[in-house]
Amino acid sequence: MATIIVQPGGARAGKQRVDLTAIAHNRLMLLLILFMAITAVVILRLTWVGIFAHGTSGGGDASGLIPARADIVDRNGVPLARTMDAYSIAVRPSKLIGEPAELARKLHEIFPDEPEAAFYKKLTGKGWAYLRRRALPEEVAAVNALGEIGIEFPREKERLYPQRSLAAHILGFAPNGEGTGGMGVEAAFNDRLTDPALRGQPFAISIDSRVQGALESELYAQMVSQNAKGAGGVIMDANTGEVIAMASIPVFDPNKLQNYAGKNCSESPLCNQIVQARYELGSTFKPLSIAEAMDRGVVTSMAKRYDATAPLAVAGFHIKDDHSLGRWINVPEILVHSSNIGTARIADEMGAAPMQQLFRNLQFDQRAPIELKERAKSLWPYNWGRITTMTVSYGHGIAVTPLHLAAAYAALVNGGIWRPATLRKLHANEVPEGHRVFSAATSARMRQLLRMIVAAGTGRSADAKGFRVGGKTGSAEKPEEGRYNKSSLVTTFASAFPMDNPRYVVLAMMDEPKGNAQTFGLRTAAWTAAPVVKRVVERTGPMLGVLPDERRDVDISDLMPLLGQEKEKH
Repeated sequence: MATIIVQPGGARAGKQRVDLTAIAHNRLMLLLILFMAITAVVILRLTWVGIFAHGTSGGGDASGLIPARADIVDRNGVPLARTMDAYSIAVRPSKLIGEPAELARKLHEIFPDEPEAAFYKKLTGKGWAYLRRRALPEEVAAVNALGEIGIEFPREKERLYPQRSLAAHILGFAPNGEGTGGMGVEAAFNDRLTDPALRGQPFAISIDSRVQGALESELYAQMVSQNAKGAGGVIMDANTGEVIAMASIPVFDPNKLQNYAGKNCSESPLCNQIVQARYELGSTFKPLSIAEAMDRGVVTSMAKRYDATAPLAVAGFHIKDDHSLGRWINVPEILVHSSNIGTARIADEMGAAPMQQLFRNLQFDQRAPIELKERAKSLWPYNWGRITTMTVSYGHGIAVTPLHLAAAYAALVNGGIWRPATLRKLHANEVPEGHRVFSAATSARMRQLLRMIVAAGTGRSADAKGFRVGGKTGSAEKPEEGRYNKSSLVTTFASAFPMDNPRYVVLAMMDEPKGNAQTFGLRTAAWTAAPVVKRVVERTGPMLGVLPDERRDVDISDLMPLLGQEKEKH
């Protein structure tokens, strides 16, 4: 039988172990309760913030996700303007620990487009200042790596234009992505872009960014080639008034605005030459004047002839032709050979009142017909005497914007209906009714005549094969100090295609082209503006659903026999 020996202190040791276990258990329970309490407080706090923060915003649970300003997209949904949280880089000079000169040098290495001296001035200034707005993440990382505690990186709402300078004059700009737009669509449609009920939906405008890019590149190439002061162009739907592209060069980048204060329109890149600049657009007016004469019963036959044997003397002035045929000429010859004398005689026969009414019907007496706020009003003649009636018929003595002319040409070729230009993308039921300016029969005849000008006249260099382009050249001397400067021309080609069923008006303009070896030094529209239209139509026609077809054309067989035997010399 085994003997159990009990140590005197054993019971006491066991009791101590039981007590320690109980204490540890109690402590664990206390920690668990404390953790649960903290968790509950955090959850309650988050719930409180979620409910009351959204409640006070007045925008519902999703309001924080809706931008302060709606995106702008082109007619195909390509983003043109967006509002987003962007990085900025700023400095507090009083907190800098490094040497400003050395820091300015390093910042210039990161941002080579900003002079080192400009950074130094901000780093040694008296107050907080931006070093960079709209900084890229990699730029922020590079500046942060400098380890300077005086440099800060605030996140701000910024209006970003992802296509950079593309369509800049159309889009305009909006400071910080909020407030009121400064110009362009941003200003014209500010209420729509900031409407709380709509700003979550992109605003689609009429522009096609592909066509816009092609127009800008061709205008810029020609401007450089011609050493011109500027260039502009517009492509418009002839049947709806929608502007598919509008370009003005020089351009600006709305992401990096500069101060152009004090500069007039002709000197500032912010100037949209298509709607803000007024020009005497020369011979491009001749088809408009002759079409009105046809509707008024003044021109009753294409074979009717007018005396162009010598300059026309009126009230001490002499109206001349640049390339005189020295004979009597008929209506097709007046347009194909661009005769000032013939057009002036027709206008004189028609009279001042019908000419004024025509231009009022085309809204030449009002600001450019589009939603943009930065629009110029035409320079309207103050005295409509006999000489004025004659000179305005061929585009001298009245100044309008290129957009005025584009809208007029749409009416000239689309069956006679004038509609205002628009930057809205229109649905079929939104196309304005417009008003009639020319009869349908006159419009059909003008399509023939405009096609003749390209096929056999001054517009031959605009003849994009298969696209049936029709149009009219215009070369006008710029007025300066009360007289015309023979060395300063504005050259324009106003056109439409395809002329057998016009869909688009295309206008190109050069401001003070100088000529080059390819043009034999010639500066007229036939050599400087018309070739741009040809290249633009060839590039953009397929984008717009118009494919070249050399089997189709406008029937001008009844008019061609009316042209004289002398060939066009330019």
